[in-house]
Amino acid sequence: MSDEFLKDDIDDEKTIEFIKNYLPQDLKEKFSDDEFYYFLDLIDEYYVESGILDAQPDADGCVEIDLEKIVDYIVKEAKKDDMGNYDPEEILFVVQGEMEYTESLMNE
Repeated sequence: MSDEFLKDDIDDEKTIEFIKNYLPQDLKEKFSDDEFYYFLDLIDEYYVESGILDAQPDADGCVEIDLEKIVDYIVKEAKKDDMGNYDPEEILFVVQGEMEYTESLMNE
């Protein structure tokens, strides 16, 4: 069990590094690592709660994911959790970075 947690931590670290490199220069230092971990948790939570993981792929094997809905979810939950008020445009870059990282893993 602890090996699985360790693997998840390493995966999250790699994801965060990828996102940091993906972000525009002015956002690279804006968020702490704790915030990135929080955002990743919320993205995962959104995928589970939205039912997107159970969606049937289209003919090309793709599932349509609305990034704006993920951004809205993160902004709303962060405010509710007293994590702060985040600019949706900035969070969109984080969500896009996570999506790009996921796609890069699938193309390996």
